[in-house]
Amino acid sequence: MSGAHGADGTDAFYDRVRAASTDAPTDYRTQRRERGFDLVADVPHTGRHTTQVHTYRVDLDPRERTFVMTDIVRTETTGPGPLSGSSVETGRSRYWVTSNALDGSGRQSFSSTAGHRLIRGVAAELGWRELKPTGQKVAKVFGIIGGAIAVGTLIALAVVFWP
Repeated sequence: MSGAHGADGTDAFYDRVRAASTDAPTDYRTQRRERGFDLVADVPHTGRHTTQVHTYRVDLDPRERTFVMTDIVRTETTGPGPLSGSSVETGRSRYWVTSNALDGSGRQSFSSTAGHRLIRGVAAELGWRELKPTGQKVAKVFGIIGGAIAVGTLIALAVVFWP
């Protein structure tokens, strides 16, 4: 697969992220994909029956030298009762988790923004530019429309009820 990526700069991007992730305080795994790569981390959790995996999915467009980063957070809860099950969240996730290791080996922590910084740092060094995921763009548009409607409603109420 790397032969298809070599000349367009995607190999350099992937290799630099993989090298930077080995020096990071979080244990990351990298996995190559057809249009980019995934940077994956196991998130320490305080729950005995909960596991969480954070995946930074990076889609590369070598012609434009742009990338789109999407967070995928998979949570699996096992055990008795109605709380067991799994969920998957996609989009942009920003959170920080600190917990004591269940095996008594000390405190563990995870920051989702550390992976974002790692990928963006490599991208900046190599001259790549980040594009926002489509879902984030749509949410911003709906937020602006909702804000405009709210302001319009307040103005209308002020006009109607002004003494």
